[in-house]
Amino acid sequence: MPDAGGAGLGGALSMKHADAVESTLSDGSLQLTWLAHLTAAHTPHEVAAVIAGLVQSRPGCHAACVVWGLDNSVPPMRIDPADAPWLDQASKTDAPQWHADPHRAAIRLCQQPEPALLLLTFESALDSADFLEQLAAALQLAGQHLRRALEWFELEHSHQQLERSEALQRALFAISDLAGSERDMPDMLRGIHAIVSTLMYAENFFIVTHNAELDTIRFLYFVDVEDPTSPGDGQDLPMSAIEHTLTWYVISDGKARMGSTEELRSQVAGPIALIGSDSFDWLGVPMLRDGEPGGALVVQSYQQNIGYSDEDLALLEFVGSHILTALERKQTKEELEKRVRLRTLQLAEANRGLQLEIIERKRAEHLQAALFQIAQLATADIDQEEFYRRVHAVVGELLNAENFFIALLSDDRQQLTFPYSVDEVKLPPAVRPLGRGLSEYVLRRGLPVRADNAGIEELVRQGEIAQGRSGAPAMCWLGVPLIVGDETIGLVTVQSYSPSVVYGLADQELLSFVASQIANSLTRRRSAESLQRAYEQLEHRVEERTQALRKEIIERERIQDQLKHQVMHDSLTGLPNRGYLRDRIDRVLSTIRHETHRRCALLYLDVDRFKIINDSLGHLAGDEVLKEVATRLAGCVRHPDLVARLAGDEFAILLEDVQAPADVTAVAQRVLDALGAPMLVAGKELQPTASVGIAIGDSHYQAADEVLRDADIALYRAKDLGRKRFELFDETLAKNVVDVLALEVELRQALQNDQFEPYFQPICRLDDGEVVGYEALIRWNHPQRGVLRPADFIKIAEDSGLIEAIDWRIFELSCRLLTQHGPADTFMTFNVSALHLRHADFDTRLIELLDSCGLPASRLIAEVTEGALLDNPERVRATLDRLRLVGVGAALDDFGTGYSSLSYLHSLPLRMLKIDRAFVEELDKGRNTNSTTVVAAILALARALNIQVIAEGIETQAQRSALLAMGCELGQGYLLGHPSPIAHWLQAHADTE
Repeated sequence: MPDAGGAGLGGALSMKHADAVESTLSDGSLQLTWLAHLTAAHTPHEVAAVIAGLVQSRPGCHAACVVWGLDNSVPPMRIDPADAPWLDQASKTDAPQWHADPHRAAIRLCQQPEPALLLLTFESALDSADFLEQLAAALQLAGQHLRRALEWFELEHSHQQLERSEALQRALFAISDLAGSERDMPDMLRGIHAIVSTLMYAENFFIVTHNAELDTIRFLYFVDVEDPTSPGDGQDLPMSAIEHTLTWYVISDGKARMGSTEELRSQVAGPIALIGSDSFDWLGVPMLRDGEPGGALVVQSYQQNIGYSDEDLALLEFVGSHILTALERKQTKEELEKRVRLRTLQLAEANRGLQLEIIERKRAEHLQAALFQIAQLATADIDQEEFYRRVHAVVGELLNAENFFIALLSDDRQQLTFPYSVDEVKLPPAVRPLGRGLSEYVLRRGLPVRADNAGIEELVRQGEIAQGRSGAPAMCWLGVPLIVGDETIGLVTVQSYSPSVVYGLADQELLSFVASQIANSLTRRRSAESLQRAYEQLEHRVEERTQALRKEIIERERIQDQLKHQVMHDSLTGLPNRGYLRDRIDRVLSTIRHETHRRCALLYLDVDRFKIINDSLGHLAGDEVLKEVATRLAGCVRHPDLVARLAGDEFAILLEDVQAPADVTAVAQRVLDALGAPMLVAGKELQPTASVGIAIGDSHYQAADEVLRDADIALYRAKDLGRKRFELFDETLAKNVVDVLALEVELRQALQNDQFEPYFQPICRLDDGEVVGYEALIRWNHPQRGVLRPADFIKIAEDSGLIEAIDWRIFELSCRLLTQHGPADTFMTFNVSALHLRHADFDTRLIELLDSCGLPASRLIAEVTEGALLDNPERVRATLDRLRLVGVGAALDDFGTGYSSLSYLHSLPLRMLKIDRAFVEELDKGRNTNSTTVVAAILALARALNIQVIAEGIETQAQRSALLAMGCELGQGYLLGHPSPIAHWLQAHADTE
């Protein structure tokens, strides 16, 4: 096998020709020259040139070229893409590969470190084989030399790349170190410039940062040999200041630019504005932060022999993001240090303020304590002398009070008394008449006076005080008036005989505070003394009044007990009321929380249909029933169980201690049995019933209202299940209550999102089944629960007040659908509740709806129930009359189940009546004389009054046949068609056609 790195010429050039070739080569000086050139060649291009020259010089060779890598060929040659398969095959084998053109051949010189091929073009195809045999040994030697040259070149290139990577790594480390160093920003920027200079020519270098929020730039660092002045002088500039410059383009689109001015013009979409001297070569790269330009790095050369390469561009781009990070780290650090310094100064200033505040607060606390002591002295059980002595001691703690006296005006305000005085030189007299001394000056002005000898002499000259002082001359004198309200009652004075003790403004303010407390304290003590005397005078009166008050108290307690009983008990039955019951439940629950094994029970009940008793027999009879119910309930419990009346016909029984639910249900059943016994009221025998809800109280209940709530929920459950029964509360009932609230919210959303849809049930002629009309029925397309019937939500809609809005939406949808899609000869009925008939403008609103929908009034029939007529028959009759005048018909629904059905037929403008399904259901259950008779009578009465009759609820063929036999013409029910969307009946109509 030939050497993997050498040139093998295949079987055709076997080694048996080697000697001949060597002799051939060794014969001439040409070959010796070639070997010398080959030995002297070192780079791949030099070796390739020697090989190509050898081959090209041989007779019969038209052209020779050495090719390796993607773009290396000697001499330079353009490779035709169509030759790619031929060259690829030649690089994989030792044998020469011939081109489709027999004049061309490719020979692999070496395979490692990358394939190198010798491409030959011969002058004649006949001489090519001999040509190759003669060059086999030489090409093998040349291939080995070329392989070594390629390996050496690759090693040298790798070494250069490694050195550049190490230099780049050192530069990045140096930039990172600069960002974390203590050097200031200008010093750090000079360091960055020095680092970039180690990577490329950077004698002219600047860094510009961009603030995207403010759209401003700053030339953070600028060094240029031609233009030494930095734009903006280091201050922020608007981005528009450098518009259309090369730096502006780099920052705007985040793309690097490199080249001369002419080359750069082709790299931008707009004009180029030059600032400063034009450079020979310019390189600018963006500094990116998360893909967005945060500034730019720019280097430029003014020397023609110094330019920048793609490698410099890539290097500067790579370094740029690290420089931006380093700058931001440095700026953040400097800003943080600046904030720390500022905060430190602020804290120091705040600390000084706090120290002053602490001193002032201590002073205030000291003053407050002193004032508090004086206030306490006012009520202390001490004599007057002790009071003054202690006041003096308190004042002495606040200022120098070695010479101190308190002077008070007499009751006639003609004399000045000195109840307390201490003086190291001379004490004032106990009493003296008012004169014109310093004390009188203070009393006259009602203001503090602080004066030294010079000040006192000035007052004498002004005539404010008389010449000569009663006491020894003081170096400093301070007197403050004692004022109560608007009246001055005296003064408190301190004085100093020593030049070292001088009273200042702070002492004056301090003594003024103390004086106000002394004045108040004196007033309180005087008042207390007066009160004491008054108390002594009143004492004997109190004794006299005590006996009378005792009698009044006894009577009042009796009245209070009576009022308490009235407040906590029901006046009609004498039973405890709701407030009394809640208090008892709370006490029982408190016991249960400490004795968790205990249970209590609350039975919440009301009398079924009690309103009918009131309406029929009167309220007096109703009261008698309630009193009898109270008596019977009291007989169903034992002590300490409690029976209470909550309101109206609602009662409650509290069982304070129960062992098991069976005990409670036994009491409930006993209550139902007791109430079910007949009672005679107002001459009539009544047999009332009750519904009972039961809640078992345990430790998880926190308040009485929670127990009452759960018992009330169970009571409503008992009513819903048919009354005359009891129900125990459980978590299912609680969840149902929550579901009702949730369903109410969903109903509001359904109205907003238009989830209601009318379903149409056909009204047919019974003889041939032809559809003559429809009844519009509401359905709710619930997004989670599917299509809901009215029974699933109508009651909640009524209770929440949403029913009217929902009805009007269904009225509108039904009329529009019938107008757009229904056959023109069909009518439609829809249900109108008593709520709508209470509105005086119902007919007006309905007529406006028909006009907006374009539905003829004659095709619409409003269904009303007999119950709706009870509310206000006259108003309902007037409303139906007004609708009849415009063509809207009226139908009486559920006929035969109301209170006075026959009375409405002759007084109301009725177009139809509907026989209730309760009568129709009985028609196929064998011979039923009663139902048949009622239906026949209704049909006869309707024919006599010229009113159409529709039988509801027809579900079997037997019912239909029976109705036909009795002469009923129209009907509706599942036998004739289920309620469905309008699209169903349109399809059915299309199928029949």
